[in-house]
Amino acid sequence: MPVLEPSLISMHSIVLDSVHKIFRPTGLFFPRRGKTETYALKGFSLNISRGEVFALHGPNGSGKSTTLKLISTVLLPDRGAILVNGADTRHEPRRVCQQVGFALASERSFFPRLTVRENLDFFAALENIPRCERRQRIQSVLSAIQLDSHAGKQVMKLSSGLQQRLGIARALIKQPRVLLLDEPTRSLDPSAAEHLWRLVCQLAATGITVLIATHSFTEAATVSDRIGVLQKGQLRGIRQAKGITAEQLRTEYMELTGECDPTFWREGIPA
Repeated sequence: MPVLEPSLISMHSIVLDSVHKIFRPTGLFFPRRGKTETYALKGFSLNISRGEVFALHGPNGSGKSTTLKLISTVLLPDRGAILVNGADTRHEPRRVCQQVGFALASERSFFPRLTVRENLDFFAALENIPRCERRQRIQSVLSAIQLDSHAGKQVMKLSSGLQQRLGIARALIKQPRVLLLDEPTRSLDPSAAEHLWRLVCQLAATGITVLIATHSFTEAATVSDRIGVLQKGQLRGIRQAKGITAEQLRTEYMELTGECDPTFWREGIPA
């Protein structure tokens, strides 16, 4: 296991050091013949500072969602190390889970016949939030994510956009120090998306680290401090987001993923 310098750990909220994630073929009774191992991540290194909003771009299958799952301990790395505020995901998963809120792009873990409020109360209990605090916590996240007027509705009656907002509310209820968002505005209307972007900026201003996996150039250019591009499980480059427009980002992204090596993506490419 790599040995990380203490100064590096203290400076950053999230550290990925030479991370490899391999998916191996499996069969129900017999191994599948002719199938090879798939590297979801291959030697991926990244440091994200406390209070930073980092947007992770990349084609489908590039490893974005896998990265978020590794940081949240849903998956474990095959090689390399991942630290969240100094806690190792492999050796201290409980400490990591206490600090990380994770909202998946397509959340399916809610109870469809329970209301929005009842679902949040259930998940707050799972997070060991004291009963005396739950009511206030639930109301706070409902207001923050603009779900107040839907709190009494059954989840099965919510639109896909409202269900996506509920997933973000669940991620926020534990008051995480690190927030992982997987395509958070995919099903949101423009107004809801803009509200979420403002909320992300407010959270970052309080010191919460936010990592967003997204295909939206507008989202990345609007809310992030830095933008990274993953391709075939490897980090192709990182750039500052300040001053860039969505259209400029789109052009640069297309050039980068087209196997070009533009100079404006040099900074942050690991040796």
